[in-house]
Amino acid sequence: MIQKAFLLGAGLGTRLRPLTDVLPKPLIPVFNRPLIEYALDQCLAAGVKEFAVNTHHLPDKWAEYFPDQSYRGAPLTFFHEPVLLETGGGLKNIEEWTQGEPLLVYNGDILATLDLEKLLKTHIRSGKTVTMALRSKGHEAHVAAEGESVTDIRGMLGRSEGNYQFTGVYCADHEIFRQIPKNKKVSIIPSFLELIRSGKMGASFHDEGIWLDLGTRRAYLEAHLCSGLGRLRHPESSVASSALVESSALGPGSRVSRNASVRSSILWPGAAVEEGAQLTNCIVYSSTPVTGTRHDSDL
Repeated sequence: MIQKAFLLGAGLGTRLRPLTDVLPKPLIPVFNRPLIEYALDQCLAAGVKEFAVNTHHLPDKWAEYFPDQSYRGAPLTFFHEPVLLETGGGLKNIEEWTQGEPLLVYNGDILATLDLEKLLKTHIRSGKTVTMALRSKGHEAHVAAEGESVTDIRGMLGRSEGNYQFTGVYCADHEIFRQIPKNKKVSIIPSFLELIRSGKMGASFHDEGIWLDLGTRRAYLEAHLCSGLGRLRHPESSVASSALVESSALGPGSRVSRNASVRSSILWPGAAVEEGAQLTNCIVYSSTPVTGTRHDSDL
């Protein structure tokens, strides 16, 4: 089985600013845990034993969250990119770390409960160089597939505009590195297209479970409405008896004072909502106490 995984953590997260001005997107709290931990747990459950993570924006934050460079006993190797290398260049940058072994590649800004064991087994059985995890529905259904083979991406080969969503998760054999130029900032898509032309791009279908792209503020808020993913209220948060909290996530050390109301909002660790404040669809990411009536605000 595949025992190494590469987690993409170097993106700027521009659509989530100002939240990503203080944390890399894969480290933003989701149900009071860093988003990246969900991917790590999924990979560990599928048999992965070692991880590589590329970083760029706020790299010191990764060291704060993983000071011993491990997660649940599995080593984490960080590859800092002073200049963003994009999805292809970032992968090429870890080639030596893979030691010729196949690997699982996982986008660090998604929240999912995909059946990774199914993906890995499909990949090994198929003999393809790359196997993409696809869903039949999504906001960017641009991958075309026939049987267990990918035949086009966004119509770039003139075959089909596509009708499957790429989940940002795929398996790759070491052969993929032959397709990526050295020392270049480059997308992985040209390499994928070459593999499609040679019939070496596989497909695995994953409509089961949850798949959420947390690239936008709205998606980040809505993710906390998904039941079964985690606990909304951290036990180290405090809510006054006269306060109202509905459909909201409260991080450790957060506080909601008397007669305040917090609806459909997210309070990061240490956030404070003062007496009488009224919050709806807000994200409190700073330690500055919040007062007054706020709607659709990042505070």
